[in-house]
Parts: sequence; C-alpha cells; structure tokens
Amino acid sequence: MTIKTFQCNMLQENCYVVSDETSEAVIIDCGAYYEAERQAIIDYCEQQGLTLKHHLCTHAHFDHVFGCDTIYEHYGLKPEIHPADGPIYHNIDRFCIDMLGAPYGRTQPPVTSLADGQQIDFGSHTLKVLHTPGHSPGCVFFYCEEEKTAFSGDTLFRMSVGRTDLPFGSWGDMMESMQKVVSKLPADTTVYPGHGPKTTIGEELAMNPYLR
Repeated sequence: MTIKTFQCNMLQENCYVVSDETSEAVIIDCGAYYEAERQAIIDYCEQQGLTLKHHLCTHAHFDHVFGCDTIYEHYGLKPEIHPADGPIYHNIDRFCIDMLGAPYGRTQPPVTSLADGQQIDFGSHTLKVLHTPGHSPGCVFFYCEEEKTAFSGDTLFRMSVGRTDLPFGSWGDMMESMQKVVSKLPADTTVYPGHGPKTTIGEELAMNPYLR
C-alpha cells in the first residue's frame, strides 16, 4: 500500500492519498484550501494513474474538508462523513467566521454517510470505520487490518489527543474512544494523524499521557 501525504492549508492538515498495486485509491481528509494544493493532489493522482474510489473524511472540521468541492467536481466523489458531524459540515461558513474571521465562500457538495463498523473497499484492500467521538461527535478512524495501518484524523496525535473545547467536543467521549482504539488495534499498528507525524499504537501506549 502506498501512502502519499499532502500538508494542506494554513493549519498544516494532513491529506492522504492511499493506493495499492491495482492503482485504485482513496483520498482521506482533503483539506486543500489553496488552488496550488488542490492541483498538486490532482496532478499526483494523474501522474500515478490512480482511480479514486472514495473520498473519506475522519471528521467535518473545516480544515479537513476545504477541498471537498474540488474532489467532487473533478472525480464525482461525494465526501463520506459520519452523520453526527452533519451540523458541522453544513455550517462550515459559521465555523470559519468564528475561528478565521471570514466565511469559507465555496459551495460544499452533498455527502454520503459512514457508519461504525462499515467496510470501505478499494483495490485489494479494505478500510474499517471505527467511530471515535470526542474531538467532534462524528470523528472516525479508518483501519486497514492487513497493512496494520490506521488514519486517526484529530482523535489521536503523536503523544497527544485532539482538543475537545470546540463546539460539540466531549472529553468524556474522547477518553472512551481512546479505550476503544487501544482495545481493537494491535500495538504495531502505524497511525497517520490529521496533523503532525505518524506514530504507532505501541508508542502511544508507552508514552502518551492520555492513554496511561
């Protein structure tokens, strides 16, 4: 499995293009705000001859969905988001005004709903959806068992967890989600977060103060 990381927008959000030997791929958290970022993602997919099958979102905060319109317009893929984050996704302008001082100013495409335990297939691989509320009500992990790889969005970072002081966040839900994650994922699982460097479940169990 090939994982290409793009750092997007002013908040250095990690967008991932994940592909395999079949050249089928998924894009995870397209937070590309600037035109150059959007074009770089399209160029990479075209240069690699990839067929995008899904646009997956770990959650609906604006820095993770800025590029949804580009992926929809170019590939016809609706963003796939847990329905609990619907109020966040559909009010992106309000959240941008509150946090950035200006509206987003683009039309967001319609969405497809994700469910806990759902399997997302592409090529010869499968990603399983793990609902991990806390940072937002609809946060999810995408876990590939055969590759021992997970994409955590803003739920789990290297030596930290996502903030819960934003609207609809919950510290209690976050702690329950962390227990769910460590009970289901092996210690040698590599985790790719929404911001910052990758880590492993084993490293986090050993050194992350929120998992002790």
